[in-house]
Formats: sequence, structure tokens, C-alpha cells
Amino acid sequence: MPIDAAKALAAEPRSGEIAWSVKDVQLYHLGIGAGIPATDPDELRYTLESRLHVLPSFATVAGAGSPGVISGLSMPGVEVDLARVLHGGQSLEIHRPLPVEGTATATSRIAAVYDKGKAAVLVMRTEVADAEGPLWTNDAQIFVRGEGGWGGDRGPSARLEPTTGEPDKAVERPIREDQALLYRLSGDRNPLHADPEFAKVAGFERPILHGLCTYGITLKAVVDTLLAGDVSRVRGYATRFAGVVYPGETLRIRMWRGDGGIRVAVSAVERDDAPVLADTIVQHS
Repeated sequence: MPIDAAKALAAEPRSGEIAWSVKDVQLYHLGIGAGIPATDPDELRYTLESRLHVLPSFATVAGAGSPGVISGLSMPGVEVDLARVLHGGQSLEIHRPLPVEGTATATSRIAAVYDKGKAAVLVMRTEVADAEGPLWTNDAQIFVRGEGGWGGDRGPSARLEPTTGEPDKAVERPIREDQALLYRLSGDRNPLHADPEFAKVAGFERPILHGLCTYGITLKAVVDTLLAGDVSRVRGYATRFAGVVYPGETLRIRMWRGDGGIRVAVSAVERDDAPVLADTIVQHS
């Protein structure tokens, strides 16, 4: 079996120093569609160094760029074909606002291995702290097709109760044709998002947008519309990647306010609102 769950869970955590700059933050923000209109004061908070704040989802690319997916595949006990791998979900806990530049220590390990029958799910946990203490905890759920069925733990369900009623806010966000090419400059260079031939081998008609790009676009929409543009209010953010996005499509982002959290559903407009992000919640102060 290419995945040895016991070996993966027993492996020593990997630690290393990461660093990021103002330029890295600005590039990430541009990669998720910030800066339109370019002179809008609200957008300048994402693009102009003198006003810069950091969208918390930047944590998924800070320092190394790879969001735990690629690094998780190199852990002991894990040997799988990259073409059979999908990013199944992502959760992020923010311990304090992210600085616009900094250095920190990132410690990563396989926190769980689940047997979903036709697939395996690895949970790659990364905890990041700087000299002042913890900054964030990042969990990437790595979905490996064809690697389940060994009789292991299925794991908890990530499904939330369905939302009811009309959303409190709904917005649309167009995806540029070159969005994936721009986003991948923040570090995730999986050829699935750029190489048409690789995408076909993986079962897609053409390269798809990074799930974490959609993740960032969605968080920005929530912050800008329901959190008064205040990134420091975000405490946590979790989603399940329910479907793909192709560059050039339009995202429909629907939001429902709740006690301490905002439920979100994201779909692809041009494909009859095909689900893209599901079981999504932004926890906030």
C-alpha cells in the first residue's frame, strides 16, 4: 500500500524557518484578485505598502508557498502519484494578526490518515510561531484517489447543517484567464494549474484554478462585505473543496451571518451554479 498510515503518523515533525516580505503579501493579494479598481482606497489596503494589511489566508502560502499538499506527499509512509492527488479541504486558525513581513518557525506533521473507501485522506498540520508566540495553525486535507480501502478509520464528517433562507449578502467575482498563472507565483507550482497535458492526465479538460486561490478570493469577499474590511477580526476559516473552477469563470459567493461565524457557499455561475466551496465557515470576533 503506497500509504503506510502507522508510519506516517509516527514520523517526527519537520521544522524549519520561513520568511515573507511585503512583496510576497502584495503578490498573494494580486493573485486572489485584489487591486480592482486599482485606486480604490479599500483595495489599496491589499496592494500599497504604506497601507498594507494581510488577509489571513496568506498563511497558506507564507514562506514556502506549498500549502501542505506537496510537502505532505514527501512525508515518511506516503508515496503516491501526484496526478491522483486533490486538495480536499483546508482549515485555518489565526492566533493573532499576521505581520506584513516576518520570520517564523513552521512545524509540520501528518496529524491524521483516514480511509474513505475509494480514497485516502491525509491531514497535514502546520503550526507556525515567531518570537512573540503562535501565529497560526493550518490543516490541509489531502485527498488521494484510489488509495483507500484498507479498513482504517473513516474520520469525522466535515459536513455542516444546510443553510436556510436567503443569504445576507451575495457577490460575484470574475476569475481572470491568467489567474492560476499569477497565483502559482506565490509558491504552489503544481502543473495541474498550468500544463494542459498534465491536466488531461489528471482527468480535467484543461488546467484548473488552485483551490486555495478560490479560498483566498472567498475570504476577501467576506472580509470586504460583512467584516467592514477588517482582516484582524478573522479567527478561523474552514472549507471543503466541492468542485473545480476553471480560469475565466465567475464565482458566486453567498454569505449568511450567524453567531460568531459566517456561513459561505461558493459556486461557478457559468456551470449552473455548480458547487465549488461547501461546508465553509469564517469565524470572527
